[in-house]
Amino acid sequence: MFDFDMLGLQPALNDALKRTGFSEPTPIQNQAIPLALEGHDILGLAQTGTGKTLAFGLPLIDHLLAARGKPEPKTAKALILAPTRELVNQIADSLRTLTDGTPIRVVTVVGGQSIGRQINMLSRGTDILVATPGRLIDLMDRGSVDLRTVKHLVLDEADQMLDLGFIHALRRIAPKLGTPRQTMLFSATMPKQMEELSSAYLTNPRKVQVSPPGKAADKITQSVHFVEKPAKPSKLREVLSRDPDALTLVFARTKHGAEKLMKGLVADGYNAASIHGNKSQGQRDRAIKAFRDGTITTLVATDVAARGIDIPGVSYVVNYDLPEVADNYVHRIGRTARAGREGEAIAFCASDEGDLLYQIEKLMKIEIPVASGSRPERGAGERSNRRGPSGGQRRRGGSGGGGKKPAAAAKPASKPASAKRRRPRRGRAA
Repeated sequence: MFDFDMLGLQPALNDALKRTGFSEPTPIQNQAIPLALEGHDILGLAQTGTGKTLAFGLPLIDHLLAARGKPEPKTAKALILAPTRELVNQIADSLRTLTDGTPIRVVTVVGGQSIGRQINMLSRGTDILVATPGRLIDLMDRGSVDLRTVKHLVLDEADQMLDLGFIHALRRIAPKLGTPRQTMLFSATMPKQMEELSSAYLTNPRKVQVSPPGKAADKITQSVHFVEKPAKPSKLREVLSRDPDALTLVFARTKHGAEKLMKGLVADGYNAASIHGNKSQGQRDRAIKAFRDGTITTLVATDVAARGIDIPGVSYVVNYDLPEVADNYVHRIGRTARAGREGEAIAFCASDEGDLLYQIEKLMKIEIPVASGSRPERGAGERSNRRGPSGGQRRRGGSGGGGKKPAAAAKPASKPASAKRRRPRRGRAA
């Protein structure tokens, strides 16, 4: 372990670290920063909330300060790609804190904001461009950005970019970048696709890992309440009432569900807001700011916020609906117990979510302690999902179902051979 002042960083960076109160690096910073300062490509594996932004941000800024030189119009010297608008803004805010008082310029480009304004900012050129892949492609297509001078590439939360289908955008962006370049890839999990991504875009990378993929922060206390869906609203109010002034982040599965849940809480007198894909960027930014300031104490979100909120004061994360992708559970609960603090993650599990819970526990290699209710039999969720709206057999034409077929369907009338040959084509088209 070292102190930041032992790294030989540019004086302006050392001053910024002291000004912001950073003295000792986190484990991921301890491993990654010296290697990145030497110019190595980095493959970093660490859960959310471990300080990855400084792990790539400090060496990146140090290189740029040493190189000097003003960027040409429409160009950038370094590119950081992140999957969500919230994460882009979070990264940019952290970097601006470190570059305050230096010539280093940081520009963000994300969807949901004026593309004309972003084109105007890029017309002057920038040292660091932080972007979501989709909006960057839009700007490339308009000829508003020239990436040939990019000599540093960072892919943050790369596994989520894969989940959201940004691999195709990355394949368009990467060939436009300058070479040789330093590439740093950071991820909370290491699926097979991530290994392929590393092989394609990193050169002899140094791998740094501070915790096994799928492992939550040590200071997160986890529990699960087995409760059916109709009882979830009252259970949530019970949880919120225990510590009404604490910042609580509540995750719902759908945009409609998050909005409905938030409105119900507000009607009952709770200081609540929501963020999801149907909200404008301005609405999402205002909600997160109010949550950070404590004006709002309960923030209801979909997975759009699972990796885009860096608020050290979040005391509780409630998984009102369990995520359908087990990895997302780890990212969600990583919103608490940040920066060395303690936090609590509370999950609600209905009978048809039992198999989702099983997949989460399998990934994390733990059994989450039960706070109330009884653990459902494994497989109950699958059986429930095969049932129709009334809980009985699916209607005719559904996939699966069981039971006897109606008599009329038992012996279908014979059909011409040509009609039988056409049936597979209809199935594929559907």
